[in-house]
Amino acid sequence: MDEKTFSVIADRIDSYRDTVLPLQQGLTAIPALGPESGGDGEAEKSVYIESLLAELQWDSLEIIKAPDSRVSSGFRPNIIALRKGRRPGKTVWIMSHMDVVPAGDRSLWDTDPFTAVEKDGKIYGRGTEDNQQGLISSFLALKAFSDTGITPEYSVGLAIVADEENGSHFGIKYLLEQRPDIFSEHDIIIIPDAGDSEGVAIEVAEKSILWTKITVKGKMTHGSTPEKGINAHRAGAHLIVRLDSLYGLFDRREALYDPPVSTFEPTKKELNVENINTIPGLDVFCLDCRILPVYDLEEIKRAIRSCSDDIEKQFGVTVTIEYPQEESAPPPTPADTPAAEAIKKAVKSVTGRDAFTLGIGGGTVAACFRKEGLPAVCWCTLDDTLHGPNEYSDIANTLADAKVFAHIFLQE
Repeated sequence: MDEKTFSVIADRIDSYRDTVLPLQQGLTAIPALGPESGGDGEAEKSVYIESLLAELQWDSLEIIKAPDSRVSSGFRPNIIALRKGRRPGKTVWIMSHMDVVPAGDRSLWDTDPFTAVEKDGKIYGRGTEDNQQGLISSFLALKAFSDTGITPEYSVGLAIVADEENGSHFGIKYLLEQRPDIFSEHDIIIIPDAGDSEGVAIEVAEKSILWTKITVKGKMTHGSTPEKGINAHRAGAHLIVRLDSLYGLFDRREALYDPPVSTFEPTKKELNVENINTIPGLDVFCLDCRILPVYDLEEIKRAIRSCSDDIEKQFGVTVTIEYPQEESAPPPTPADTPAAEAIKKAVKSVTGRDAFTLGIGGGTVAACFRKEGLPAVCWCTLDDTLHGPNEYSDIANTLADAKVFAHIFLQE
């Protein structure tokens, strides 16, 4: 790669510093919420994004519509923009998503969540980090090529999709099912939707997910006459403690993952009674299990059932188990995949840091690619404020990531 050429591109990206806030303001003002969150989808936001992309040079730009009768437009838009490089044979894809999560409790925000505000180099607002930062970084990287007239080494594509926050059924899953011609196993596929504050973590693997909902049924009675009922809450509490044994039963460690073990954590607890002087006859709680791929999820289910059987016998209750989400992790992307190697090289050039590969407990859309045999990785520089109040994106991260993408676009 010609370092002088990259220097020209990097300098141009630095000149976009004052462009980042207006871009974030335009995107944040259009809260693309899925219908599951009471929103109307991404159609309006996609029109704004299309207007931005129209400024750049593309060999093709396509809107792929996933039908969805729940939104007023009748579809969920997915944008595929492609610019040809000097050499054919592969495409460097950057995939970001348009949709955001709800603002949550607005009293916890210091500013209006849907009005992007800059303070000390950080831009606050819902969606600014998740995933508008990645979208803007990739946009600015390609804008630098358009503005300087420099041609990328290989073809470069932006995939800007819908429905990432609620399962990707109308987003990347739809694209992979309906348009398998878009992506190739020879492509470099980067998803700027997971990372760390240093920009050195490259996610190549995920754990399996087993969300568990457990309902304990006893017999309701007055708090003063416990002998007339069966306290489902007490039985449920004992079951929660009993389920800690899963950590001992499935204790394998794999250094690739952070944390390096399977986790089995009680989370949601539903209301059982509304008053203090009633012994509950029903107790419902949930367990979020993130499991190393070495384990079969059926093994985990059998262990949960065994613990529940013991509690049934001990307390005279019945325990019903449901699994709202069950995802077996696909094989990891190889640690030495070209995408990971390209990121390492670019990060070293841009920041001087040494990037590394790892696995995570959370789920990302990279798993959708991996299930199709496509070696996707997740990478970006994040302060990890996503989904919380006062979410923000650091402008310095946005520009640094844009330079990393640009470096990759120039690599031979």
